[in-house]
Amino acid sequence: MLDERVELVVASGKGGVGKSTIASSLAIVAAEDGYNMVAVDADAEAPNMHLVLGVDSWDHVDPYYEGRTAYILGDKCTNCGVCMEECPLGAVEYVGDRYVINQYICEGCITCSIKCPENAIRYKFKVKAGEIRVKKKTQHGFPLVSGEITPGRPNSGKLVTEVKNKAYSILGPKGLVLVDAAAGIGCQVISSLTGAHLALLVTEPTPAGFSDLQRIHRLTKHFLIAPMLVINKYDINPRFLDTIEEYAERENIPIIGRIPYDPMVPRSMAEARPLIKAYPESPASKAVLEISKRITGEILPSWRSFRAKYKPRKPEPYIPVIVKPEA
Repeated sequence: MLDERVELVVASGKGGVGKSTIASSLAIVAAEDGYNMVAVDADAEAPNMHLVLGVDSWDHVDPYYEGRTAYILGDKCTNCGVCMEECPLGAVEYVGDRYVINQYICEGCITCSIKCPENAIRYKFKVKAGEIRVKKKTQHGFPLVSGEITPGRPNSGKLVTEVKNKAYSILGPKGLVLVDAAAGIGCQVISSLTGAHLALLVTEPTPAGFSDLQRIHRLTKHFLIAPMLVINKYDINPRFLDTIEEYAERENIPIIGRIPYDPMVPRSMAEARPLIKAYPESPASKAVLEISKRITGEILPSWRSFRAKYKPRKPEPYIPVIVKPEA
């Protein structure tokens, strides 16, 4: 149905707005509608798409190695404590009668080794930083690729890039890559959006939801990605619903659906079942199904014209605000 590889990222500026519920349902509908596709869970710090899709085992689990950590040579260390004083992350600890480096906190920044007067610090390279997990075929008929960072390891964005590369190799040159991004605008989300053609943004009508929608939208403009918008729990705050809709119209973001508040949504999550399969007659389920069908039946078949219509006319560099700690 797609004559080339198309990447659609489901993203939100904040957590808890229904992003994963929508992404998992969209993946199921796309597979049922005949798309050659692979789903990607790109939240390396808290992956959960496999839970919703009923995946309890993996066909492949490959270790991911990246970065370095420091350690202290006991025979050269004089217990001067300079490493503890200089470590910016607080990774150096005094245990028993000697200094040691906590491997869960250390990011290999080399500050301690530069300052060590006895040259007593060395490094382990290619430390296991996470896993890339593959389910060749979920019970809904499509592959799932997921990454999980090892607690305490940095650079989750690099892991997400490798997870996406694995998905590309599984899919081949034609089909849909559906990426469920992490919440926020951090490294993982940047890696998720890099190279994407379309972005499905999910928000809710609250001050926090609107603020974070603007942040994630600026990031899609930075990458020249054509956005579309879903407003979840649209009926909980009419005042902010109007604010979001006005923003979408002003920024040329098509609103492709509104989902009502529905207690069946958290119930389906608690039961680890996709909403559209667990409670197909619930109001939210019907809305999610309608949104998914619009994407698979209208937007994806003509994704090039959709992208031409809604893609930002020029890149808008995203410059994060740096907040300096108080002295």
